[in-house]
Amino acid sequence: MSIPSTTTEIPPIVRSLAAGATLTPVWLNGIGGLTFRTDDGRYIKWGPHDAEANMRDEAERMRWARRWIAVPEVIDQGEDATHEWLVTAALPGRSAVDPRWIDDPETAVRAVGTALRAMHDSLPVEQCPWTWSPAWRIANAVERGVTVPADLHEPPRLEYYRRLWNET
Repeated sequence: MSIPSTTTEIPPIVRSLAAGATLTPVWLNGIGGLTFRTDDGRYIKWGPHDAEANMRDEAERMRWARRWIAVPEVIDQGEDATHEWLVTAALPGRSAVDPRWIDDPETAVRAVGTALRAMHDSLPVEQCPWTWSPAWRIANAVERGVTVPADLHEPPRLEYYRRLWNET
């Protein structure tokens, strides 16, 4: 994951979603997905389909969480045969991957940790309609044909993950 070059090629759907706004690439993820900031207060996230996580679910989670915490407003979400995208309103502040933090990563890491703790303390976990537990993720991987090491299927290991998950 990295900050992409300012000469990064902009996918046609991203240009269309920008509707004439100036685009600045701000993030390149590990599977080739890109995020762009627009000069009119939006972010456009675009990338290949991902079997483990998708932007449709991300948009649903953001809409759900907005009732309790500040998260970007979802403006648009869609997909075609090979890629998906998510358009959100920008929030005030700087991204944790803003080049400003290259010389001060400790501040960025602490801020992200503090924000994640606050998010988990503020959201009503008992009302959350989704799971991301290790047991669910292992089952999801197996369902998708991923070879999962046998020791991860063993009940003691699954119980360890369940306890760890419930403590966070």
